[in-house]
Amino acid sequence: MAELVRRYQGQVFALCYRMLGDRQDAEDMAQETFVRVLRSLERWDNTRHFEPWLLAIAGNRCRTLLATRKRRPDTSPIVADVPARGYDAEDQALRSLSEEVSLGLADIRAEYRQAFLMFHQHEMSYGDIAASLDCPLGTVKTWIHRARRELIDHLRLRGIVEGTSHAV
Repeated sequence: MAELVRRYQGQVFALCYRMLGDRQDAEDMAQETFVRVLRSLERWDNTRHFEPWLLAIAGNRCRTLLATRKRRPDTSPIVADVPARGYDAEDQALRSLSEEVSLGLADIRAEYRQAFLMFHQHEMSYGDIAASLDCPLGTVKTWIHRARRELIDHLRLRGIVEGTSHAV
């Protein structure tokens, strides 16, 4: 189990963090993912790739937490933005873009976000994503397309990219 965690902890944590946007929640969900994997290892079909199965479990754990969050009021404090010091303009622009992408992803439906991150961050194929999420290939393509469109719309609304928004 230690070897399994060592090998995949970075990928699992990265997916959880991108889906949840909170380090502590991501750590908790990553840990819960490995506990679930250990309990379910005998049910894994070893004719299929392990990584998509593992990331599907992580994504499901995150979606469950996100659903729970929606039922609770947000109690996070409002923090004023403090400008970063010691970085040049290019670093600041990249940091700002990264933050905007994270904000945009946070507003996307959990299924879209999970498929998008599996494709773009983990470089999984559409087929592997469909297998790991146990849904049709066309659904995965649609989810990724919609995630891209919603992310671009978010960036347009925020003035990060030019063009008109698809949002209604």
